[in-house]
Amino acid sequence: PSHHGKAMQPITSVFLIEDSIPSSTDFAIEEKMYQMVIRDTTLLMLEKEQNQVAEFKIIWALGGKNVYYFLTSIGQGKLQTIPLAYDLRIKKWYNNPESAVRHFPEGNPDEALPWKDRMYTFNTSCYSCHVSQLKTNYSLASDSYNTTWKEPGINCETCHGPSSEHVRIFRNLKEGEEPDNIGLIVTKTFTPEQHNASCAPCHAKMRPITASFMPGDRYYDNYDLTTLEHSDFYPDGRDLGENYTMTGWAMNECSINSDMHCVTCHTSSGRTRFTGDESNFLCLPCHKDNVDNVSLHSRHYEGSEGAVCINCHMPKTEFGRMVRSDHSFRPPMPEATLKFESPNACNICHKDKSPEWANQIVKTRKKNQYQEETLFWAQLIKEARTGNWENLDQILDIIKNDSYGEVVTNSFVRLLAGCDNEKKWDGLLLALNNSSPLVRSSAASGLTGNYTEEARIALVKACSDDLRVVRIAAALTIASFPDDLFSIAEMEIITKATNEYKQSLLARPDDWSAHYNMGIFYQNKGDLDNAVGSYETSSRLYPEAILPLINSSVLYSYIGNPIKAEESLKKALQIDPDNEAANLNLGLLLAEQGKTDDAIKALLKALEVNPKQAVAAYNLSVLNSGVNIEEAIRFAIIACEAAPENPRYGYTLAFFQNQAGFTGNAIKTLNEVLQKHPSDLNSAYLLGDIYLQDGNTNKALNLYYNLLILENLQDSDKLRIQQIISQLES
Repeated sequence: PSHHGKAMQPITSVFLIEDSIPSSTDFAIEEKMYQMVIRDTTLLMLEKEQNQVAEFKIIWALGGKNVYYFLTSIGQGKLQTIPLAYDLRIKKWYNNPESAVRHFPEGNPDEALPWKDRMYTFNTSCYSCHVSQLKTNYSLASDSYNTTWKEPGINCETCHGPSSEHVRIFRNLKEGEEPDNIGLIVTKTFTPEQHNASCAPCHAKMRPITASFMPGDRYYDNYDLTTLEHSDFYPDGRDLGENYTMTGWAMNECSINSDMHCVTCHTSSGRTRFTGDESNFLCLPCHKDNVDNVSLHSRHYEGSEGAVCINCHMPKTEFGRMVRSDHSFRPPMPEATLKFESPNACNICHKDKSPEWANQIVKTRKKNQYQEETLFWAQLIKEARTGNWENLDQILDIIKNDSYGEVVTNSFVRLLAGCDNEKKWDGLLLALNNSSPLVRSSAASGLTGNYTEEARIALVKACSDDLRVVRIAAALTIASFPDDLFSIAEMEIITKATNEYKQSLLARPDDWSAHYNMGIFYQNKGDLDNAVGSYETSSRLYPEAILPLINSSVLYSYIGNPIKAEESLKKALQIDPDNEAANLNLGLLLAEQGKTDDAIKALLKALEVNPKQAVAAYNLSVLNSGVNIEEAIRFAIIACEAAPENPRYGYTLAFFQNQAGFTGNAIKTLNEVLQKHPSDLNSAYLLGDIYLQDGNTNKALNLYYNLLILENLQDSDKLRIQQIISQLES
């Protein structure tokens, strides 16, 4: 059988003998000892704690190419991946959760998940790519499963559909008779897109939006896709964590510019069509010149490892003991290794050499500047991930011109969710017209918080997009608009898309994030009771999830239940004491209750985690103003520098500077604010008051006359300014 067919196997004596599965030594995991033993024909995991031993019978094995993972029952119908896995290449047991730890170049270090974490539950996370025709039969009320399937492994019906009709047709055929229809999905008539979509559900870092995909269906009617906004990718798009294949494949110029698809290079069983001495046949006929002159092109002797196309253009890396090939087909980029610590093909082979050495060789090639494009946008990805928007204009140009393909464009569109600058809106509105449904869906999500008429019209249009992934994204965003803004015809479009969105969440009723997203939908609609209920369900399913706790705390605070709000935030901080949002929200909540000391402590923690946390700095400034004006000024400066686009922070800084007697500094601050935000009347009034306080009536009059010529000045503000001028001139 193929690796597809053996994706899930029962533990039998035959399996144990054929694969020579041995017992193991003890492994220390989560303050307990774990050991694999074979008793007769049974594989067992022993869990030892002090003088107690618990036995877990192993029922199923997953994988078989690089690794075997093993499943045991832990009650409620849940099949759980045990913490010990078997490396088939080196014939050794190892700590599986530890192998899944991401080694990020920057930021907070990753930690291993507990082995009983929901993410390691087969029924929740693994099932769809290891068995055929499965039904989870999940009960939300009891959080339990009664899972059934036709047969383990990926079988013929996975790609060709249910076979019952096929069997019926051929059983009823008379001898010599040809059927009009064989009752199966015929893949040989598929387009390249259909072939790729058939493989993608198991070979993509994705989110299902239906439970009804059949081969031949469109991918973006059934799934979303994760791109480089996620830290499992290095900024240049190379694999860091577990990403499978499709995102890299979508960056692949060969597939973008030809009819190439998965089955061009692979058999339906997953094997590579050409191996060994024939490996370079994979690149024919498109790259015949390079294949025929491989030594000249690769600068490696023909027949050597360096003269095999895929070794340079599809280098193999490893994560969690799983070996994977880079499907973006890009050439080696050692300079990206120097900048981002991402892997490159040169140093994967030449482990005794440095990236600097490899980069010098790359720079001697005729086309020696090919890395520059990737280095440029990858640096912007890196900046955007950390909330650095100094180069926002360049990012918006990339989105506008779709300069580097849908994966890069989509990554920037999604990262703009962390940008507060209103310049982003034009870029997102343009992205809603992108040819890629992936980009359009992300743009629709990104318009959350934009209530302009232009956004309203664009979102209504997106609700009737040809692809479901766009329609449901638009439905969630448009849910926060009042219904009375839409015509009857528009409401019909929105209602249909909204029903699709709700249905998309039912595709995974056992997924905590589905209920979290439903909470966001209800919150957008103003249905706070159902929103809180959805967040609570999300937390019940996965108590380790922080986002539903934070969102529920905001709603509890809004509806006047500060006790529950504080309880939710403290639960979040038990999970992650350094969580920025939880500390910030707790600080704000405690400040509202007059618990100043505790509020300051929480806000200081938020600012420690993110030194550019302007809201924390601003509130620390206000809270300190009554007891320590110098500290108030210090925190106000931090807020101003972190968010110069917010005039409120400049106004606050100037107010405290003036209060402390630093009048010159206050005037300088207010002039800087008004230079960037000439219509910020609070800053203008304060500056006028300071001028008058210093006896500079002429400067005050000049300031107020300049305010009168501002565009879009409200009549009430104009009248107030005119009254001030009249008083000063009299």
